[in-house]
Amino acid sequence: MNSVLRLERVEKYYGSRGAISKAVDDISFEVAQGEFLGVMGPSGSGKTTLLNMIAAIDTVSAGHILIGGQDVTELSEDELSDFRRTNLGFIFQNYNLLDTLTLGENISLALTINRIPRRRINALVAEAARRLGIEDLLNQYPGEVSGGQQQRCACARALVTRPKLILADEPTGALDSKNARLLLEQFLSINRELSATLLMVTHDAFSASYCSRILFLKDGRIFNELIRGEKSRRQFFQEILDVMSLLGGDFSDVR
Repeated sequence: MNSVLRLERVEKYYGSRGAISKAVDDISFEVAQGEFLGVMGPSGSGKTTLLNMIAAIDTVSAGHILIGGQDVTELSEDELSDFRRTNLGFIFQNYNLLDTLTLGENISLALTINRIPRRRINALVAEAARRLGIEDLLNQYPGEVSGGQQQRCACARALVTRPKLILADEPTGALDSKNARLLLEQFLSINRELSATLLMVTHDAFSASYCSRILFLKDGRIFNELIRGEKSRRQFFQEILDVMSLLGGDFSDVR
């Protein structure tokens, strides 16, 4: 397996001596090139902490995280900043667009920071926008477009640098069902046509049914794993619901 992401016995503790809690407890897994992995679990299961460690926003207490063969747990703060900018793409629930920049400028920001030539930037932004169906909105500001269009802009921004790994944190959480479905279909297109590797944290079974594999967390550990394989999305959706019922807990709290 050509591994883009590998976790080796990752742990995360909070608190001090005598009052330590384990948010992530001895988790190991790999994500292959071109895989669309979902991570699910009830509130407090550790999924957001796990995502933050993979994103190098939070540090591990023990273990190693390798992205494209690079052990991010051994990088300095300056090295991490450069690594995130060139190797990771991020899609958040609340879009995180800059209101004072147009959609086109939001998408191009990382390329500008990386000092990509302007002609090349324009071509990359146009291609990412076309793929996400917002090519006619590049001169609009975030406040002038819908939430679904803002999220597609955020997705184009994550995609435009061609990162090794795209991390999506509850990307459909602020969208209505129509826009959520549209975004997920575009995730599938990006995954299949560009062999983009995606890791999505979600509490929503419908969103998770678009993934090729799902890891379920409980109390900071991997509780179960589902692989879609040749199943229809409807069959996979039902399997996801079955595991969620076994897990119990509150899946409505996205944190």
